[in-house]
Amino acid sequence: MEKRPLGLTGLDIAPIVFGGNVLGWTIDEKTGFDVLDAFVDHGFNAIDTADVYSTWAPGNKGGESETIIGRWLRARPGMRERVHIFTKVGWDLGVPGKKGLSRKWILQAAEDSLSRLGIERIDLYFSHRPDPETPCEETLAAFDQLRKEGKVRAIGASNFDAAQMEHALDVARRNDLPAYQVVQPEYNLYDRASYDGALRDLCLREGLGVVTYYSLASGFLSGKYRTESDLSQSQRGKGIGKYLNPRGMAILAALDRVARAHDATDAEVALAWLIARQGVTAPIASATRRAHVESFARAAALCLSDEEIRMLEMAGQPE
Repeated sequence: MEKRPLGLTGLDIAPIVFGGNVLGWTIDEKTGFDVLDAFVDHGFNAIDTADVYSTWAPGNKGGESETIIGRWLRARPGMRERVHIFTKVGWDLGVPGKKGLSRKWILQAAEDSLSRLGIERIDLYFSHRPDPETPCEETLAAFDQLRKEGKVRAIGASNFDAAQMEHALDVARRNDLPAYQVVQPEYNLYDRASYDGALRDLCLREGLGVVTYYSLASGFLSGKYRTESDLSQSQRGKGIGKYLNPRGMAILAALDRVARAHDATDAEVALAWLIARQGVTAPIASATRRAHVESFARAAALCLSDEEIRMLEMAGQPE
C-alpha cells in the first residue's frame, strides 16, 4: 500500500490510521489482536491510542488500549518494526495530578505509556488537548527532554485551533524548542469547522501532518443510523443522535449516491473523501472486526471524481 509522508516527522504512513479507542471498550483483547493483525496484513502501519482510553467504560481507569497494544506487540515478534505507535497525554485521568501538560506530568505519563506499550520510543506523542494553566514553553521543554532521551520521535497537538497552533509554533521558534509537527482535529463530512479554514491554511503553510479523528462522525457516516430507533445498535449511539437532522440526512443521501456508483459503502466513500482532502495525511478510523479493516482497504483504493467530491462537499456545507 502506498505510504504518505506525515508532515516533517520522517514517518511514512498508509492513508488510514487505526483508532485504538475501541480496545478494552467495545472489543476485548482477543478480538483486538485479530483486528490489529488484519490491519497490518492489509498494508496499514499506524496505530493511534491515548493514555485516557478508555476511562469512560465501566470498570476502566485508563491505559486499557495501550496495554492491549503492548501485549499484541509482545505476542508478535518483529511487529514493532512494522508499525508506528501514536499516543497522547493531557486528558484528565480522574486522578489528582494526572492531567494537563505540565513538565512533571508529561515525563511521568510518557514513562507510564511506554511501560504499558512495552516499547522504548513513542513514534508520535500528542498533547491531547490545550492546557491553559501550563505555559507552552514548559510543555515543549518536556517534549524536548523526551526526544533527547530517545523516548519520543515526533510530537503533535490534538484539539488545538489555529491560534493555539500558531502560538505553539512561535514559542518553539523563539525558544529553540521542538515544534508540533502533526495536528489531530475532529474532521469529517459533517464536522468541518475545526479544520477547514485557518487551521488547514496553517497546516499547508507549515507542512504539518494531519490525522483526523471522528472521521466517520462516531459511525453516523457509515449510514447505519438514520432514525432514533437505530441508535440502540451501538454503545456509541448516544453521541450520534445529534446528526439526525436535515443536513445529516442530505449528507447520507449524497454518500448513498456515490457509494452506489462505486459498489462501495457509505463509510468507504466518507473515508475516501477525507483521504483526498487537501492537507489531510490520513483519517483515523476504528474497527471492531476484520470486515471493517477490509472496508478500510477498499476505501484507501477508492478514487472519487471531482464531480463526486463537489457533490459530497455541497451536501455537507454547514447551514
